Amino acid sequence: MTDPRYGAGDLGPGESSPGPSSFPGRPSSGARRPLAFPGRSSAAARSASSAPAFSRKGKPSTAPVSPASPDPSDQPASATAPASGAAPAGAGVPPEEIEDVARRLFGDRFDLAVAFARLLVTDGVVRGLIGPREAPRIWERHLVNCAVLSEMIPIGASVVDVGSGAGLPGIVLAVVRPDLRIALVEPLARRTAFLTEAVTELGLSAVTVVRGRADDVVGSAAAGADVVTARAVAPLDRLAGWCLPLAAVGGRLLALKGASAEDEIAEHRAVVAELGGGEPVLRLCGTGLIDPPTTVVEIVKEREVVPVPSGPKPPSGRAAGPGRGAGGRAGGRGSGRGRTRRG
Repeated sequence: MTDPRYGAGDLGPGESSPGPSSFPGRPSSGARRPLAFPGRSSAAARSASSAPAFSRKGKPSTAPVSPASPDPSDQPASATAPASGAAPAGAGVPPEEIEDVARRLFGDRFDLAVAFARLLVTDGVVRGLIGPREAPRIWERHLVNCAVLSEMIPIGASVVDVGSGAGLPGIVLAVVRPDLRIALVEPLARRTAFLTEAVTELGLSAVTVVRGRADDVVGSAAAGADVVTARAVAPLDRLAGWCLPLAAVGGRLLALKGASAEDEIAEHRAVVAELGGGEPVLRLCGTGLIDPPTTVVEIVKEREVVPVPSGPKPPSGRAAGPGRGAGGRAGGRGSGRGRTRRG
């Protein structure tokens, strides 16, 4: 688990949040959710992408033909590795076995999703935001895994993505859902630099990048969001403490989790209630489209929780005794009860 004060995990969900491994055909029945959530092909929720089209073989019409090269095994590693920022032909294109699923999810913004995947497997790896072993499975473990979360977000919602890291799920949601207003919260400079460059290159005008910890954002323009997202960040108790203050009352925390989700709900539901959250509910996104579906813990923020002072004041007209602080404990330290630590 990764503290959102220090950013999201470099390698994505890892063992605690495995991505889908196989992709059965999607049922032809109606929408999966009865509420007024956007459909995959809604024209109002899509906009034409300005990203160039990609084919499985990259861009053969513009790439120059290179002469035959020596056996790579006879060259040093530095000679065979692509230069920083240089994308090999076909980089970012989804594997053939999941291309149909990817196209269904991203619709007419599929090419934009490919452009983001290319950034992740090139610059993202070079800068250490994505592990080298994750690059070949960037679609099934990361992009598709995040994109199905969009079915839980209402049209036109404001979203705060805590510990955004490489933009998972924040940028993926911005690609698949251009109607959303998204703030990517990330404290590390190298990651915010990547996020800023990716947002600019992809033309995501409804996305802002905020450098800071989750508790630094409370009270800012980004707070009071309809939805707060987090992926592979922290256990549910700490996550609720960091994320619920960023949501509006009635807003929701959507935490992408792995196999530990049910155990975390059972262990931390009391803490979540103390922090103003309702009963955590386990949801499965992408059922019938990806296997296994994405596991999400949904928590509705039911009330604001006012921070408690560090210690009670002494009764009126009665000073604290020698060697005692305002909290009435020797050594001048308050009891600290009722305090909530956020990040």
